[in-house]
Amino acid sequence: MAGLLKRPLKLALVQLATGSDKSVNLSRARSKVLEASKAGASLIVLPECFNSPYGCQYFPSYAETLLPSPPTKEQSPSYHAMSSLAVESKSYLLAGSIPEVVESTEKYYNTSLLFSPEGQLLATHRKVHLFDISIPGKITFRESDVLSPGNKLTLVDVPPYGKIAMAICYDIRFPELATIAARKGCFLLLYPGAFNLTTGALHWSLQARARAMDNQVYVALCSPARDMEASYHAWGHSMAVDPNAQVLTEAGEGEEIVYADLQGETIEETRKGIPLYHQRRFDVYPDVSKGEIKFDE
Repeated sequence: MAGLLKRPLKLALVQLATGSDKSVNLSRARSKVLEASKAGASLIVLPECFNSPYGCQYFPSYAETLLPSPPTKEQSPSYHAMSSLAVESKSYLLAGSIPEVVESTEKYYNTSLLFSPEGQLLATHRKVHLFDISIPGKITFRESDVLSPGNKLTLVDVPPYGKIAMAICYDIRFPELATIAARKGCFLLLYPGAFNLTTGALHWSLQARARAMDNQVYVALCSPARDMEASYHAWGHSMAVDPNAQVLTEAGEGEEIVYADLQGETIEETRKGIPLYHQRRFDVYPDVSKGEIKFDE
């Protein structure tokens, strides 16, 4: 399992403040991504729904058409803005997520896009697990009232560093995705996410550290900035966690960029010290990474 991360990587998590004006959101994203690039980041992450407010009432009006790819600028201004921004910043750019519409089926998705430093779309991930919860006296939310789920895992090579996994927010609560990604050779699990003040306080840091600990890989969560004037209050606290489940960096509540330096040796030393990869008992229980796994929609 050695050599998952082939060279050091500086990661930036942009905890972006977003509002109701998509063009302003895109402009703000550009400014912050360029700031991160100037600070030396090679992989820059934006939050879930970075181009729009987060909420079922907003998804249809902010949704963009992504297929067939590439879309026109009229179909997806966010796609073209982020593709150009990846080139301008000379970085891998994970464009958190945007609401996507497939006009032929009238279905909506919560979709993440990864662009190369040349502006090429490397991968898309549609949120697999939709955020449907009801905590009495706290929060009720049903993404499935509007959104449809994605139907695949998303693992992608980012030369010359190695392989990463893309997922979105509520996906982190399902450890199978993370376990499969790690066993398929990913060095980093990326989760743009908008936990709220209830679930964030309960589980945001815990989930990040748990996925890192279980799989001995890096994990990063990127939240929107908290806006108490908005209809949905994001938790904030974007963070990166190392393979030993130690928090490398954590944002506060407001708009902020946090950075983490990822080292391949850290993965190797963690796995050498606690050699889980040589101790699993697949004669007793199944290896989920060997089952039927969908990598295509």
